[in-house]
Amino acid sequence: MSTAALASRADPAFRADVLAGLAMRQRAIPARWFYDLEGSRLFEQITTLPGYYPTRVETALLKAHAEDIGRIIGPGRAVVEFGSGSSLKTPHLLAAIRPAAYVPIDISGEFLRQSAAALASDFPHLPILPVEADFTDPVAAPGAIAGLPRLGFFPGSTIGNMVPRTAVNLLRAMVETLGVGAMLLIGVDRIKPVATLLAAYDEPEGVTAAFNLNLLHRINRELSGTIPVDAFRHVARWNDALARIEMHLEAMHAVAFTVDGMPFRMAAGETIHTENSHKYGLRDARLLLSAGAWTPIREWTDPGDNFTLMLAEALPPGTAP
Repeated sequence: MSTAALASRADPAFRADVLAGLAMRQRAIPARWFYDLEGSRLFEQITTLPGYYPTRVETALLKAHAEDIGRIIGPGRAVVEFGSGSSLKTPHLLAAIRPAAYVPIDISGEFLRQSAAALASDFPHLPILPVEADFTDPVAAPGAIAGLPRLGFFPGSTIGNMVPRTAVNLLRAMVETLGVGAMLLIGVDRIKPVATLLAAYDEPEGVTAAFNLNLLHRINRELSGTIPVDAFRHVARWNDALARIEMHLEAMHAVAFTVDGMPFRMAAGETIHTENSHKYGLRDARLLLSAGAWTPIREWTDPGDNFTLMLAEALPPGTAP
């Protein structure tokens, strides 16, 4: 397919976010646009790297506490996974709780369908109902799960990609998607030594750098961009005041380019802010869930205090004291 044809089919929201973000004083593009097919593939590769602890630790927690998790959640729920990706952790949860249906939601439609098909071979009797959507807004659930109790699954500390106000809005949108009375099992990354964090987000293998730079390739491909990708480098830094890892794309020299016909210039050292990964203390995470209309009911943390799985419930609104 020609570049012009791809550009004509580009997601209007992607175009709007990119053009608006590149025009800002601190240029920034929302992290959700990382996940085209190639970006999704690269992220799954990141999760297997030695320095990337979140996937390894969270999977170990799911395995170690499967019986406890299954007992509290109980069988017969529809599991709705937000940002399902490859669903690598999902089988551990599905095996523990014996669900009535599985609804993976992801913005990358092609990757979503591939992952759903792979999971179906492991759970041949489980209804799997993939939904291609941006889960940051309320999502209409498939009619097949109407009336079923629901469990939201949001692993990987993806909540950390959002600034706190956006994270709260997302949690509230999840209540709308799942309904009052639903449960939510969410992974939350903990604050830890900076060296450990930087090793996870700027590893020597260079996969995270390729993942970050792929966003520029996507812009060039889908929005008729002329960005000189080799003029940019991946940068990961710890922002202590905001308790987050930030990922940027830094111009190594002055560049000029167009996106969808709009001209842009960047000086050497200027960056495009592409992702945040907020880290939380345990009390912070509880407060975040409460602000998002979820009541924490159980937590599981690894011995190294690196990562926490939290189970919460969307209770009916009460009267404020």
